Amino acid sequence: MNIAILTFDGFNELDSFIAFGILNRMKKFGWNVQITSPSKKVTSMNGVEIEAQQLLDFANSADVVLFGSGIYTRDIAKDKKILDNLNLNPSKQLIGAQCSGTLLLAKLGLLNNLPACTDLTTKPWVIEAGVDVLDEPFVAKDNIATAGGCMSSQYLATWVITKLAGKEAAKNAIYYVAPVGEKEETVTRSLSAVSDFI
Repeated sequence: MNIAILTFDGFNELDSFIAFGILNRMKKFGWNVQITSPSKKVTSMNGVEIEAQQLLDFANSADVVLFGSGIYTRDIAKDKKILDNLNLNPSKQLIGAQCSGTLLLAKLGLLNNLPACTDLTTKPWVIEAGVDVLDEPFVAKDNIATAGGCMSSQYLATWVITKLAGKEAAKNAIYYVAPVGEKEETVTRSLSAVSDFI
């Protein structure tokens, strides 16, 4: 199971790393979660430089592709070179995005008139792209999901694990990362956020 977490310059650390950490709870089952970028190195919105594990082409053959957000997403949404390198297929891949990553899904034509979630800053740009934005943390239809707010990355991860490995596997992954004293509550909230969309 190959999973590409698309991470661009100016990326939000929470978007990429929370999903990365939760999905890697499935490593023992052969899941291969990779930070995937258009260049070998990218720098976060707060100045953290990381080395990509995979370049953008990896996303085209991955089983799951998750778009994180960042401060330069509007520029990336106009970058023909980057967008042309992404040939994604929602009939064969699970594709998710959070916050400004939803704008990239819209620009790639992957939302197909679906309503979507995003963060409050990006909302006007996603609406401008012709998408109906919901005031919800998570929504999915078939193999496309969107989430709004940095901490909603846990919902994207929960959705992916539940769809591909089942509810019990998702419960175990979220339970592991949940705060002590709030584990059951966190698991319940995460599963309830995605349960109507599985």
